[in-house]
Amino acid sequence: MKILSVNAGSSSLKFTMIELPEEKVMISGTFEKIGLDDSFYTIKYNGNKDKKEAKLESHTDAVKILLEELINYKVIKSYDEIDGVGHRIVHGGDKYTESVIIDESVLKTVEELTPLAPLHNPANLVGIRSFMEVLPDTKMVAVFDTAFHQTMPKEEYLYALPYDWYKNYGVRRYGFHGTSHRYIATKMNELLGEDRKIISCHIGNGASICAIKDGKSIATSMGFTPIAGVIMGTRCGDIDVGLLPYVMSQTKEKFDEVMNDLNKKSGVLGLTGVSSDMRDVEEGYNNKDERCITALNMYANKVAEYISMYNTKLEGADAIVFTAGVGENSDLMRSLIIKRLSFMGIKLDEEKNSQRGIDGEISSDDSTIKVYVIPTDEELMIAKDTYNLINE
Repeated sequence: MKILSVNAGSSSLKFTMIELPEEKVMISGTFEKIGLDDSFYTIKYNGNKDKKEAKLESHTDAVKILLEELINYKVIKSYDEIDGVGHRIVHGGDKYTESVIIDESVLKTVEELTPLAPLHNPANLVGIRSFMEVLPDTKMVAVFDTAFHQTMPKEEYLYALPYDWYKNYGVRRYGFHGTSHRYIATKMNELLGEDRKIISCHIGNGASICAIKDGKSIATSMGFTPIAGVIMGTRCGDIDVGLLPYVMSQTKEKFDEVMNDLNKKSGVLGLTGVSSDMRDVEEGYNNKDERCITALNMYANKVAEYISMYNTKLEGADAIVFTAGVGENSDLMRSLIIKRLSFMGIKLDEEKNSQRGIDGEISSDDSTIKVYVIPTDEELMIAKDTYNLINE
């Protein structure tokens, strides 16, 4: 069966077509700057990457071109060969604990949850409706970033705030990157067996840490929004909220402007003034740039703090897993983090850690907790959920 995994942003649309149950990636691509004058798209097929300019006035235009290209590249002969489309939805609130087939009631609920994700859910809905318009007879599935974390106990997802805020307005920790953390949980079950205790470190431009017990999330670092937790590329992570009125009084910025600063001008970018890209910051670190050194040390400190805390919550983890862009590719960051945990007897095999494209264990034989690098695959998880639901 041929399944499309789709991630629609406000001005972008990413897709991957996967053949299941073989789990074969057939084609993938990204449509960018939808609704803008300089829109374009890229297609990755058979080891090649093609970039093409196109007038993309709407997501529907992007979907139509996408489907035409599937035929042009001879991935399909007709639209009837597309068995299902899985859509990434950022926020499912506490309404969804797993992926679901999309119908009008699901669309209505996702729309009602827009106040919880005002930038993401509307864009996700636009993507869904665009595919429904062009492929009206194809089953669609919603895969929620927040669903995996709905197994957290109340003492983990509640904030120490007026309880009415939770009851009346849904103020609580939701967590994100759930599809990625769920993928890691699945892979580690395959490697180590079930009923294991895993600390999953999804660290990329966005980053979150998750404590997983028996395949279920019991704690995660992101909160009501994705801004909370560890330091990220442009997000600040955990801060004292009391500083906001002070900064507003000093800068004369409005609340929305300060929030934009916290989301898009903070984190590694804010600390270094160089870049949000870890490769650029590591170059500065190696060249003895003081701000880059400080930023990487702060980043490593915060991740190590969460790992240590989650090891306590799990009463001893069986494995620590690094995944996503930084986690998979930065041997320096992995080394900086694990060195801060050496007091726990956690050690890396530096030769394994330094290998490019590593996929597997990187801890030393005498490490008290095994350490792994596992490349995440959210697109595959979306496709598999879609495949399973349409075959029920």
